[in-house]
Amino acid sequence: MRLFLSVLFICLNLLPALSQSRDTLRLQSKSGSKFSSLIDIQDLTRQGFNYYEDHFKGHWAGVHIGINGFAKADYSNYPADQDGFLDNKLFWSNVLDLNLLQWSIGMQSSRNTIGLVTGVGLGLQTYRLNNNTSIREDADGKIYPVSLYYEDNQKSKFSSVYLGVPLLLEFQVPINHYANRLYLSAGIQAGNRLNSHTKIKYRKDGKKEKLKSPDDFSMRDMRYSAMVRLGYRRINVFATYDLVPLFKDTKGPEVYPFSVGLSLLSF
Repeated sequence: MRLFLSVLFICLNLLPALSQSRDTLRLQSKSGSKFSSLIDIQDLTRQGFNYYEDHFKGHWAGVHIGINGFAKADYSNYPADQDGFLDNKLFWSNVLDLNLLQWSIGMQSSRNTIGLVTGVGLGLQTYRLNNNTSIREDADGKIYPVSLYYEDNQKSKFSSVYLGVPLLLEFQVPINHYANRLYLSAGIQAGNRLNSHTKIKYRKDGKKEKLKSPDDFSMRDMRYSAMVRLGYRRINVFATYDLVPLFKDTKGPEVYPFSVGLSLLSF
């Protein structure tokens, strides 16, 4: 009986010590948790440092404006007095691209700086011709210049609308901060002509008049353009150059449309 009481007494004296030992272990765990809370993994990833997890995103979708004109003009199949009848006023000839849809395809397994970009968009191109000149199509489908004689303040335009689909290879370079990237893309854009027309604005008896004439003007239904895009943050520029002439063979002057512009809005 004495032995049992002695063992019981010793056990009761050891319980506080064991309890203190467990408390010490919990305090060490709490201290470690406090140390780990100083490093917030979300702070590292939310600012763009999740280098291996971000998906590649290209730069094409948005609203873009610019100027356009005709290059390498050849009027050898026209009389000398009709040479240059499509010469346009460059800074009054505008392009408006509404690039509505975009798909980006990354080409790296552990990086997101190189990829392919495609999408669907609308391109509206307007060429401001000489005020006294417009164009028509004869019975054989060949376009020819038309001289206009109205009062002052007249305007002559030649416009077209295309549905465009690009295929671009894009390279991106992070600068200073991972989220800020310089990019360069180049490739081909195919366009299907949806509409084309001429528009003449003039005055008659002091009143403003407008004459719009839709036609295909022997233009090719498909166009293929080389495209280059370059940008950093809010500065984004582009340039395109058609690889085939605007008009069908022998149906018009041999001219190659080009455009240069910048982005108003990217999304």
